[in-house]
Amino acid sequence: MPTTVDDVLEHGGEFHFFQKQMFFLLALLSATFAPIYVGIVFLGFTPDHRCRSPGVAELSLRCGWSPAEELNYTVPGPGPAGEASPRQCRRYEVDWNQSTFDCVDPLASLDTNRSRLPQGPCRDGWVYETPGSSIVTEFNLVCANSWMLDLFQSSVNVGFFIGSMSIGYIADRFGRKLCLLTTVLINAAAGVLMAISPTYTWMLIFRLIQGLVSKAGWLIGYILITEFVGRRYRRTVGIFYQVAYTVGLLVLAGVAYALPHWRWLQFTVALPNFFFLLYYWCIPESPRWLISQNKNAEAMRIIKHIAKKNGKSLPASLQRLRLEEETGKKLNPSFLDLVRTPQIRKHTMILMYNWFTSSVLYQGLIMHMGLAGDNIYLDFFYSALVEFPAAFMIILTIDRIGRRYPWAASNMVAGAACLASVFIPGDLQWLKIIISCLGRMGITMAYEIVCLVNAELYPTFIRNLGIHICSSMCDIGGIITPFLVYRLTNIWLELPLMVFGVLGLVAGGLVLLLPETKGKALPETIEEAENMQRPRKNKEKMIYLQVQKLDIPLN
Repeated sequence: MPTTVDDVLEHGGEFHFFQKQMFFLLALLSATFAPIYVGIVFLGFTPDHRCRSPGVAELSLRCGWSPAEELNYTVPGPGPAGEASPRQCRRYEVDWNQSTFDCVDPLASLDTNRSRLPQGPCRDGWVYETPGSSIVTEFNLVCANSWMLDLFQSSVNVGFFIGSMSIGYIADRFGRKLCLLTTVLINAAAGVLMAISPTYTWMLIFRLIQGLVSKAGWLIGYILITEFVGRRYRRTVGIFYQVAYTVGLLVLAGVAYALPHWRWLQFTVALPNFFFLLYYWCIPESPRWLISQNKNAEAMRIIKHIAKKNGKSLPASLQRLRLEEETGKKLNPSFLDLVRTPQIRKHTMILMYNWFTSSVLYQGLIMHMGLAGDNIYLDFFYSALVEFPAAFMIILTIDRIGRRYPWAASNMVAGAACLASVFIPGDLQWLKIIISCLGRMGITMAYEIVCLVNAELYPTFIRNLGIHICSSMCDIGGIITPFLVYRLTNIWLELPLMVFGVLGLVAGGLVLLLPETKGKALPETIEEAENMQRPRKNKEKMIYLQVQKLDIPLN
């Protein structure tokens, strides 16, 4: 009798030595995705800056000014608190090479009221107050060119969007292993080429290429590890694969601290990707994919290898393999199936909004921290640490309490934390850090739960389509987030947090409109998906009444 891969793994080992070895290797791949996803915090760090004015440095040297005195005498004053400072983008239209300037308040000889002095844009570049460098300082992505930093981060998310939409087809067509190695090679090459890019345009092109393949490679790793383990371990392994990404965040903070120059940082985080090409000899093809391609003999050879590695033996009866889902009548799903019926339409709209919100809040909070934090390295490190308890809270709650209430609560905690941070005074920095960490933990939980629940709300024949369409909103959110964060902070530093707070609270409220999926079998048909929110006892009562009705004529 034909058996499934899961049946065979029950005898050959569902999570033993082989699977642990594969998890370790693929977890390294997951960790290296962190610098690409949120590396903008360090690569695009914007330090304090002011216009470069020819002659000021010489005058400062002649007069023996301190840096504070030079700033006070030669640069326009700061604007209102919380707003962009005019001194960053404007300068006095003064010829500082004149020898008539006094060393004490040199501009007083021109006009006693500085506000009446003519000002203009920075024509000779900027002076940056940082010991290191970033793409901002090297390519002057400030003031009128600040939108180019937004475009840089949006480009990688455009790549995510295109890559993740096409990877399902490519991995199903050409196999997991070949796709993994191809994406690894392209990602490594693009990362190194970005580190040596001579111009902003070339840097942008290589960043886009990284986006096209890096998330796709991360997803293939996720698919591979979940296909190697048995059914019982699939969810837990998937969560810990994402925990490996969190480890990558911690390592990134340390590497960025040690390498404050963006080119060396980019080169250092890109180079290890070449190591993953060795996986050609370490990781076999997924036996589940081989069976789907009718390569049962090769699949059986790999399964025997897995059993041997695990120190297990397979019964002689387990020699014929089949797919988990028998192929019956083939259905061709379309987007209309996601919105045709009322309950599935509601599920689709809420899931799309939650994917969008999770991405905007997760990336947005990290980017905002890079703008508002006192110590960017410590703030990044502490906020990454809270992702560990987030993962363990998910494991502890989703099978005890359910999915809906932890999911709604995590969104609301994230939203409330963003709003609370706005009103915490600056002298209570410790409280602000605690609230920010709560918000980061909340949105991390929400992000991971939406991945789980998305698959549980759709019937079988539109499940993959539903996951791809809804999760694509995550990348749309990532495209918008840089513009949202960097443009709104020019108006008011805390304005993005206000937006994030509203988005998170609305997302939490909408989650409560979804049915609970804990302990329920995955819906197989549209009718089952439509009836998920109806109590079981009502269904049983309806069947009972129908039986009674049929019995009456027989008497």
